[in-house]
Amino acid sequence: QVQLVESGGGLVQPGGSLRLSCATSPSTLDFYAIGWFRQAPGKEREGVSFINPSDGNTNYADSAKGRFTISRDNAKNTVYLQMNSLKIEDTAVYYCAAVDKARRVGVPSAPWEYDYWGQGTQVTVSS
Repeated sequence: QVQLVESGGGLVQPGGSLRLSCATSPSTLDFYAIGWFRQAPGKEREGVSFINPSDGNTNYADSAKGRFTISRDNAKNTVYLQMNSLKIEDTAVYYCAAVDKARRVGVPSAPWEYDYWGQGTQVTVSS
């Protein structure tokens, strides 16, 4: 059973930084790629950043490029999302999700492709 637990959200001023963590159950990163998604009130869930933990390949939504960095520590079974230069429009609940690499080509960006989800962590950017 794959389990995902996000942490690190909070309240930050515009221009500030946060680092989100996604702790996974053991061996998850051997078989699953990980994506970070977010959902703001009244909006659809959207992809932010994605990583294949086996080879480190990453991908970013345009809104995240140059500001967010996804990384992983396979020994700790954890994927991180470093978010810098935060904007008010980054306010959302952030989720990490896992997709079985054996059933997908590449690392997908659509939420419906993902198999397991964490409970989410709130990020609020406000002055």
